[in-house]
Amino acid sequence: MNEMYKKLATCLKSVREKTDFQPEVALILGSGLGDYAEGIRMEAAIDYGEIAGFPTSTVPGHKGRFVFGYVGEVPVVIMQGRVHYYEGYPMSEVVLPTRLMGMLGAKKLILTNAAGGVNYYYRPGDFMLIADHITSFVPSPLVGANMDELGVRFPDMSEVYSARMREIVRAEARKLGISLKEGVYVQLTGPAYETPAEIRMVRSLGADAVGMSTACEAMAARHVGLEVCGISCITNMAAGMTLQKLSHAEVQETADRVAGQFKELVTAVVGKI
Repeated sequence: MNEMYKKLATCLKSVREKTDFQPEVALILGSGLGDYAEGIRMEAAIDYGEIAGFPTSTVPGHKGRFVFGYVGEVPVVIMQGRVHYYEGYPMSEVVLPTRLMGMLGAKKLILTNAAGGVNYYYRPGDFMLIADHITSFVPSPLVGANMDELGVRFPDMSEVYSARMREIVRAEARKLGISLKEGVYVQLTGPAYETPAEIRMVRSLGADAVGMSTACEAMAARHVGLEVCGISCITNMAAGMTLQKLSHAEVQETADRVAGQFKELVTAVVGKI
């Protein structure tokens, strides 16, 4: 048996010793968005540190736990704080939580993140529905021996972000009067913010937003067979687009400012997908 699959099996056993909750939808919450989990009908919460062999998040604003419960009548598992490649974990560890949520029973995944705007038509506080991504600058989570128990060796990535789910997000945003952009997300390694030259490069490649997470999780989720959608909160304009210096405090401040709209949108989408 593949060593990483053994580790996943150990994590699964550890979670199942604490709860037998069966989620239908999984959510990964980005910087400043983690308190969404506080408002659901909670059935159980497990700190990452309580799960044998599980990587732990070290980023401010990421609580580091799974929350199990209901959004309306939909059973969900929420990852309240994610693990990033820049924290020093190999990519296989970064996507371990995504794979684990699939093994726990989730069939659909909603990814959220705080991202820098690369498109000049974007403004801090905008939401961007992810239509596609570029992961060429980070290691693929699928490199290495394939876990045949999870998916095929050469998975198709022609529709990483479900067209069906994207249409639902658009429709719910219209109903709520929430302005929604749609574009391409590029994942870079971090943790340093990008240089102005790097932002010009990714814009020339077709990127609309840039960040340090999400795309690798989406790739791992598709390998496992989850249906995926992603929403970025544009928390700042990327380097060189304005004269303002970049800071994590700005990211959290903007995410906090639009958190109410974010919660409304996610709640509506979960109920329809």
